[in-house]
Amino acid sequence: MTLELRGITKRFPGVVANDDVSLSVAPGEIIALLGENGAGKTTLMNILFGLYSPDEGEVLIDGKQLELSNPSASIAAGVGMVHQHFMLVPVFTVAENVVLGLEPTEALGWIDKDAADAMVREISDRYNLAVDPDSMVEDIPVGVQQRVEIIKVLVRNARYIIFDEPTAVLTPQEVEEFFAIVRGLKEDGKGVIFISHKLNEALEIADRIVVLRDGKSVGEANPKTATENQLAEMMVGRPVELEVQKGLAEPGKVVLSVENLVVLDDRDHRTVDGVTFQVRANEVVGIAGVQGNGQTELVESLTGMRPSLAGHVFVDGVDVTEWSPRAIHKLGIAHIPEDRQESGLVLQFTVAENMVLDSYYDRPYSRGIQMDWDVAAHSSERLVDEYDVKTSRVDVPVSDLSGGNQQKVIVAREFDRDVKLVVASQPTRGVDVGSIEYIHKRIIEQRDEGAAVLIVSSELDEVMALSDRILVMFKGRIAGEFEGATATTTEVGLAMLGSGGSHD
Repeated sequence: MTLELRGITKRFPGVVANDDVSLSVAPGEIIALLGENGAGKTTLMNILFGLYSPDEGEVLIDGKQLELSNPSASIAAGVGMVHQHFMLVPVFTVAENVVLGLEPTEALGWIDKDAADAMVREISDRYNLAVDPDSMVEDIPVGVQQRVEIIKVLVRNARYIIFDEPTAVLTPQEVEEFFAIVRGLKEDGKGVIFISHKLNEALEIADRIVVLRDGKSVGEANPKTATENQLAEMMVGRPVELEVQKGLAEPGKVVLSVENLVVLDDRDHRTVDGVTFQVRANEVVGIAGVQGNGQTELVESLTGMRPSLAGHVFVDGVDVTEWSPRAIHKLGIAHIPEDRQESGLVLQFTVAENMVLDSYYDRPYSRGIQMDWDVAAHSSERLVDEYDVKTSRVDVPVSDLSGGNQQKVIVAREFDRDVKLVVASQPTRGVDVGSIEYIHKRIIEQRDEGAAVLIVSSELDEVMALSDRILVMFKGRIAGEFEGATATTTEVGLAMLGSGGSHD
């Protein structure tokens, strides 16, 4: 009962997303699908899950062609998908989420709660998924929410399961538990397609690795013999330096001092609860933690985007707690925001307009009530060249650029001045391997030139690679502090789960 995609081609206006791509997965086999942003991975899986129809090619199971016109048809054919962003209703129980759309009913149409609970328990016990059917989804950890998504797929009798970036929000301990679950699915005869940008995980979990580049399949790799560097070169088309090259830090004066900071989220919950820490010149401090433990609100408060309820923020000894984003920026603070498209760019503006987005009102761009667009264009062309931004011209909309090049526009704009403090939130989220290498290099350059650098990332590997000192946030507080040179993923991962520690 092998699942096959043969000669899949999918075109969008101006783009060939998939170009004659073929892929197969057998029962009891784990295939890792690797590729940069825009390589065509998601499009290919959306075709398999019935969200898109291919322009050319076919999908077959055991040689029989399938008509996958919608997700229901794919589910009926035995294909399930666990999306990167979970499709759960927070105020429903685990069981209610699992049976949504196929609810067992009693007389008069009432949902048979006992039957729903039994369905969850049967799958949970069979695959060691360990969930409580009666728990509210909003009250369970991210790793357990993912198990609920897996149970949803298995209840619908999936024989082939697609996992889209399944470890993006998990701690190292939760990743180990997830891999044990995936191996259990394999032993039960399920075929698994594992989409990831984490090369080490692909090498660990997969039986075969398929690499896409520019919409085409560029080859397969054997996890037993392949290396991360070889996979990266297949993905990018050139050798990639995966290790962050940095010397020992020589921390100087305190640049950022945060004292007993309290910040509320949009629902008036204390998501930053009395946080205190410092960042010095010539130092990278990384904040690790599962997304949703107050990191977003902390960064928004530090950069003037969200008011604090209590506490103080000092930059070079100046209390900036109640300053505006513009005033904080003019003090020499560079901000790489968590969501580049929401907070970092105006997508319908050109590359040049986005390059001067936070300085158009100052010289040399401003002539009082007029902009000097020639100066802005010339400056933008220089930055495009210096920061290796791939674009045909600086007058095209920034929305035309890939995610990695959009991120480089922000990095170029923020770093092209005297910077005393860098606040970088998820600096390489959704960015390809080649751009990650480049952005990491630029961040270390800022440290070495005397800036204080604060990195906030849900990617523990990124925090470990960049940081001279690591702080862990858990439920709005600092749950652990570690020296970057000696910290291990195990101890930092435990702190991320609330079993904190401090190792200097």
